[in-house]
Amino acid sequence: MRIILTSLVFTLGLFMNLQGAERPNILLICIDDLRPELNCFGKNYIQSPNIDKLASEGRRFFKHYVQAPTCGASRYTLLTGRYGPSSNNALFQRAERIKENPKDVVPSLPAWLRQKGYTTVSVGKVSHYPGGRGGDDWDDGAIPEMPLSWDRHLLPAGPWQHPRGSMHGLAHGEIRGDASVMDVFQSVEGPDTIYPDGLIVDEALKQMDTLAKADKPFFLAVGIIRPHLPFGAPAKFMKPYRDAALPTIKHPGKPEGKTTWHTSSEFMKYNRWGRDPNEDAEFANEVRKHYAACVTYADAQVGKVIGRLESLGLKDDTVIVLWGDHGWHLGEHSIWGKHALFEESLHSPLIIVAPGTEKPGAGTTAMVETLDIFPTLCELIGLPTPKSLHGSSLVPLLNDPGVAAGHSAIAYAKNNRTIRTNTHRLIVHEDGFMELYDHRTKHAETRNLAQQNPDLCQALLARLSARLKGAD
Repeated sequence: MRIILTSLVFTLGLFMNLQGAERPNILLICIDDLRPELNCFGKNYIQSPNIDKLASEGRRFFKHYVQAPTCGASRYTLLTGRYGPSSNNALFQRAERIKENPKDVVPSLPAWLRQKGYTTVSVGKVSHYPGGRGGDDWDDGAIPEMPLSWDRHLLPAGPWQHPRGSMHGLAHGEIRGDASVMDVFQSVEGPDTIYPDGLIVDEALKQMDTLAKADKPFFLAVGIIRPHLPFGAPAKFMKPYRDAALPTIKHPGKPEGKTTWHTSSEFMKYNRWGRDPNEDAEFANEVRKHYAACVTYADAQVGKVIGRLESLGLKDDTVIVLWGDHGWHLGEHSIWGKHALFEESLHSPLIIVAPGTEKPGAGTTAMVETLDIFPTLCELIGLPTPKSLHGSSLVPLLNDPGVAAGHSAIAYAKNNRTIRTNTHRLIVHEDGFMELYDHRTKHAETRNLAQQNPDLCQALLARLSARLKGAD
């Protein structure tokens, strides 16, 4: 009852602060492969002043976990509010179901908002394919990734020619063909627009200008590609890291026994000049510095978007969500990438800024999931929540960061599943093999305790199975 009452109080406060606006706008900023390695999340070697400022105005969720350690499946949950397939093609699979029987498919977040009077616009990588189309170059308008969802679903490709070129583009229109001849990292002199995110954000600013003149509330989703591979950013963003001292990589050894460890093929297929970061500490640091430069580049793009929102006088009437689509290993467990079910692949930043938030700037250690964003936004803007969503509203945590949610976080990759509690992580393989890790110990996810704790494994397995029962 307390949570319901505090939620009601918060929602009433929100509408009082909106000063008569019919409904607030929503600005969603998605950032690819973003670790929670930012000043506002307690780390201090990556410069992220714009995200840090945003965090000071809203709520940081220190224990936010995604549903899948891969772009497509994670974004499926963000945009549908449901568990789903673990494939990168999850949204296209959903599109096929819509084609067969649209009434049997729960509406997506943008589709729901659109039905309720919002103008919905996506720019950049919001769904899995930047621009939201299929085909060889991801530009075939006859193959929509999210039918009925967007008024405009845009990807300005510029010299990168098409969305596929932008997704893995380097400076001045370089497009990935054979990845083995494309450098894994790069830093080139020039303005922000020499890399694809500069064009994405310029288009987002134009869209915001147009949306501000309309008489309808808007849902603007902006998808920033960096720090996705290859790690390319303008040289000015690499400058702070040239001589920077980096923290030691935690648990850098390849795990023993059966785990979801992999060979980092997405990273290793690029040109690495014959070097391996698992065997070459100097090269590992170079990789990490270029990743950091990409994060600072992405942060600068966030600053432009928020700055335009402010200059248009819209910030006080807009709910802002900044979301990392999953984590990324920088050498932990001898992995350089995502796709595993370890902590580093599944833990990502989440920040929500809403008018009326109590104690702005305070963080919460309550465990939350990407699954919870859809119902949260519905409550914040005063809309009913579609039936059959799998998450819970986070509005109580916006009203009181100390509320104990009593949550656990679920994720999956291929046919393996995991549940994360405040103290443990259980990973269940397709063949029934289990990994159990105790986060209260210094060993964290390096020592499998499943054999010593069969009762705990079974209890967590039961919770995991119950949560996923009936999911897509």
